Amino acid sequence: MKFLVSLKSFVVVSACAMATLVGLPNQKAEAQLFGWGSGSSATPRHVVSFKGKHAPGSIIVSFGDRRAYYVMRGRKAISYPIAIPKKDAKWSGSYRITRKAVNPRWTPTADMRRENPKLPSFVRGGDPKNPLGVRALYVGNTLYRLHGTDAPWLIGEAVSHGCVRMFNKDVIDLYNRVSVGTKVLVTWKRYKTSRPSYAGYGSKKRRASFQNSVFDFGF
Repeated sequence: MKFLVSLKSFVVVSACAMATLVGLPNQKAEAQLFGWGSGSSATPRHVVSFKGKHAPGSIIVSFGDRRAYYVMRGRKAISYPIAIPKKDAKWSGSYRITRKAVNPRWTPTADMRRENPKLPSFVRGGDPKNPLGVRALYVGNTLYRLHGTDAPWLIGEAVSHGCVRMFNKDVIDLYNRVSVGTKVLVTWKRYKTSRPSYAGYGSKKRRASFQNSVFDFGF
C-alpha cells in the first residue's frame, strides 16, 4: 500500500514538474497527460433555438459567438464551443466542406515555422500531440479546417492562425453528421439563441431520450 501511494505521489509530482518545464499551469498539464478534464471554461455543446434562413444540415461558424452551429430542423441547432482566429487571421465567407479526414497529418505552414522555428516539419495522424486532433473538415479551397485539438483548455479563446478548433469529442460528433458538400457559413455575426423547449416531443421519457442523443457533454 505504501508503495502504491508513493508511486501515485511520484506521478503527480512528475506531472507538475513537466508543467513547470513547458510553462503550463499544473492543472492544464495534468489534463493533457491524464485526461482529467478539458481545462476550458467554454460552455459545452448543447441544443439551442436557432432562427434564420439556414438550411438544416448546414454549419454556421460564428467567430463573434465563439460557437459553431449545426443547423437542425425545427429552428434548432447544436451549439459547439470553438477556438477562433487571432485578430490578424480574420476571415469569413460562404463555403462547402471539400474533404473529411480521420486522424489528419499536420504540417505547419512556412509562416508558422518562421514564428516558431522549433516546430516539427510534420506530426503524424493519431499522435496525441497533433494540433489537428482526431478529425478535420476542410473548408472550400482554403487552408482552413474545422478540427480537433491537442490543447482543449484553449477552446473559447482567440488563438488560432485561422482554423476553427473544437474539442475532439465535438469534432467527431460534427464529423459524423456532415458530408462532403455541406454548406459552411463563416461569419463574425452574433446570433441570439436560447435553450429550446422539448414540450413537443411527447412523453417525459421521449423528451429525455431526445436530449440524451444530442447532449453528450463529455470531452
